[in-house]
Amino acid sequence: MTSGWRFFGSSAFLAILLILSVTSQGCTTFIITPGASKDGSMYLGHTNDGYGRGVLGHNLTDDDIKVIYVQAEDHANGSERAVRFDPNSGSDEPTHSASTDDPDVVYIPEVNHTYGYLTGSYGIMNERQLMCSECTDYAKVQPNYEPEKRIFYSSELSNIALERCTGAKEAVELVGSLIDDYGYYGTGETLLFADPEEAWVIEMCGYDLNASGTAYDPKSSGGGLWVAKKVVDGEVFAAPNIFRIREVNTSDPDILCSENLMQVAQDNHWWSPEDGPLDWLKTVSTGEYSHPYYSLARVWSVYNRIAPSRNFSPYVEETWSQEYPFSVRPDEKLGTEDALLIFRDHYEGTVFDLTTGMAAGPYGNPYRNRGPFDDHDKFEPGEIKPGVWPRPVSAFFCSYSYVTQGRSWLPDPIGGVCWFGFAQPYETCYMPIRAGVSSIPEEFSYGNRSVFDRNSAWWAFNFVTNWACLRYDSMIEDIQIEQRRIEAEEVSNQAAIDQQALELLEIDGIEASCEFLTDNCTENALSVLDDWWALADRLIVKYSNGMINDFENETTVLGGYPNWWLNETGYQYGPRIYEIEELRQLDGVVYVDETVQTDPGTELEYIRDHQCPACSEVEEE
Repeated sequence: MTSGWRFFGSSAFLAILLILSVTSQGCTTFIITPGASKDGSMYLGHTNDGYGRGVLGHNLTDDDIKVIYVQAEDHANGSERAVRFDPNSGSDEPTHSASTDDPDVVYIPEVNHTYGYLTGSYGIMNERQLMCSECTDYAKVQPNYEPEKRIFYSSELSNIALERCTGAKEAVELVGSLIDDYGYYGTGETLLFADPEEAWVIEMCGYDLNASGTAYDPKSSGGGLWVAKKVVDGEVFAAPNIFRIREVNTSDPDILCSENLMQVAQDNHWWSPEDGPLDWLKTVSTGEYSHPYYSLARVWSVYNRIAPSRNFSPYVEETWSQEYPFSVRPDEKLGTEDALLIFRDHYEGTVFDLTTGMAAGPYGNPYRNRGPFDDHDKFEPGEIKPGVWPRPVSAFFCSYSYVTQGRSWLPDPIGGVCWFGFAQPYETCYMPIRAGVSSIPEEFSYGNRSVFDRNSAWWAFNFVTNWACLRYDSMIEDIQIEQRRIEAEEVSNQAAIDQQALELLEIDGIEASCEFLTDNCTENALSVLDDWWALADRLIVKYSNGMINDFENETTVLGGYPNWWLNETGYQYGPRIYEIEELRQLDGVVYVDETVQTDPGTELEYIRDHQCPACSEVEEE
């Protein structure tokens, strides 16, 4: 490729690049290869978790949650493409500032034709069934943007790959060459690329110094480090905010890396040939973000659910553990419903279960407000934080998630499907968007966190989850009934839609087929949004004022609290007898779900003798 570039100030950039402003600060991604799926589909998943930079004190008016379709386009010889600074490239880590006073734009040579593609914070899927997802990783060096030295972050790399490539390996090679030629800034990153037949993972980071302590010149010696690895067919790969590539064997045709990797690692005293094969994770990173198990618990959760026969332990010895392999073969082959379920996880039934305990409240709410030490920031091995919550796959702050599906036996416009869902994955409803669409519903482009808007697809799903938090264990049943009904119908209709699109393609041509797919996508999405707002309205009515109301059957019940919650919150020490002061002096009264009758004046004595096991123990001593 041509490696020239030009720099311009804020007055010259493409308007389309201003639309997408939400960073993905804590994403979970996966790949299901064709040999691991029931029908030979390739699946690729991504949760876009997080606000824009600097959650603490962050201005929500800047936070637009949108997904758009960028049209295919022809470009004249000599055209240039704008590469814009990404203000979210520093994640929400307070010790890093990938900022610039001027939203600079650098131009690089454009290609003659760019493919149409779906994109949000990162590229999602193009018209040729090339799929992409992303997660942020911690790197030892996270250099700031420099408009004439380091111009690429992973977000623009993902979009350019979808604009220009049709295959996963081609995309990885393009991304690597762009990093080599133009430099890389910001956090460490993982990009997943998959086409209908093969999948690759590319991981990247920046660096600063050479052996003499002087700055590298990205334009002459490379401004970033990267390594890529192919996922074995028949296996499943997962990556949640930690580099997953370990040993770098340059003689392996399924591993690629930047030519400068070994030299930079030696110059920075991160690795030497005497250490043996270079371990990518150990060399360029300190491992997990934030705290122990922030990332590795999610790797374990995914692998444990798809391959329980492997008996993976939820516990590891250290952040660089090799307990969980790069990819695993599932016990049973997976279908679309299974792929969507990968993101629907709060560690239910495991040692990290977020639906249990006092923090989950009386109704098993799996979502936690971020504690003071839960930020997605640097974690050094040996560091002990005052406390943290487990980090689940389905996070409260998720902007959107998707599972893309590639099918090699169908023409690209029909074979590629993006199952897209707004807000939290566990409670969302995924909507299919075909690779051949020429547009997506306008409602997908409304999503500002600072303004409640019923025209916004994001708000429909985000509202339902937030309302469900009032009485989660009951409302999740209502949500799942609607969720399963809609998604089952969408999956069952897929073959008929395929067939109709194929017939139109053969008889009337590709434009007619794509028009049908576009109309079908829009009609289904709008129907789902209507259904979800109707669900929201029903939940408001049914669960208002602490009651469970069934107006259709004219019944209303008080939901109440479970017995264990009444006990833990001191309900038994309430004013149920006149000697309330003496009652509260008893240590160890337990809640008993019964009403008893005793002689007036002996109430305190009865409670001490029959409802206070600790009191009896004291008497025995």
